[in-house]
Amino acid sequence: MTRMALSAAVLEDRFVRLEPFSEALREEVRAALDCDPEAWEIMVGAAWGPHFDGWWASAMAAMASVSRIPWAVREKASGRVVGTTSLYEIKPDYRRCEIGSTFYRPEARGGPVNPACKRLLLGHAFDAGAVRVEIITDAINPGSQAAIRKLGARDEGVLRKHKITWTGRIRDTAQFAILDEDWPEVRARLEARLVSYI
Repeated sequence: MTRMALSAAVLEDRFVRLEPFSEALREEVRAALDCDPEAWEIMVGAAWGPHFDGWWASAMAAMASVSRIPWAVREKASGRVVGTTSLYEIKPDYRRCEIGSTFYRPEARGGPVNPACKRLLLGHAFDAGAVRVEIITDAINPGSQAAIRKLGARDEGVLRKHKITWTGRIRDTAQFAILDEDWPEVRARLEARLVSYI
């Protein structure tokens, strides 16, 4: 039986360079995430200010157990780390994973950074043998849901009382997925979007 074999590789294109977490990146990632506390309010976990060290330790432990690969997102134009994203809930036997734990600084939102990251992460997952990549978000976050739909991911409904956020709120989760047979169309859509930024 074929298994998915994801690796913690550097992924890059003309817009971004995704660098797997290492201790050498710790302070750059801290600086990138220490902003916009309001945006963190609806996240499952917080990584700004006093929350960073615990969040970082959790990410590194998950990376060591190969259940998550977290990347620092370096914007090529500025050379700065502007956020983070991950492949997590990695299930090699079932050939599936999730894209998530994504946060970008306000100035990196709305341009090529997010579609470039999604193109690289999805390509990495499907090239490694994934048959399913999930993307989930808070059911009270319509902006995030719209962005996921724009990728071409399919709505799969709402998981009620699915997670508890760091503030203690019990959240419903909107679930989406891209399957291997969806990937060629999704890839073409992402590449067309990225061409518009060249």
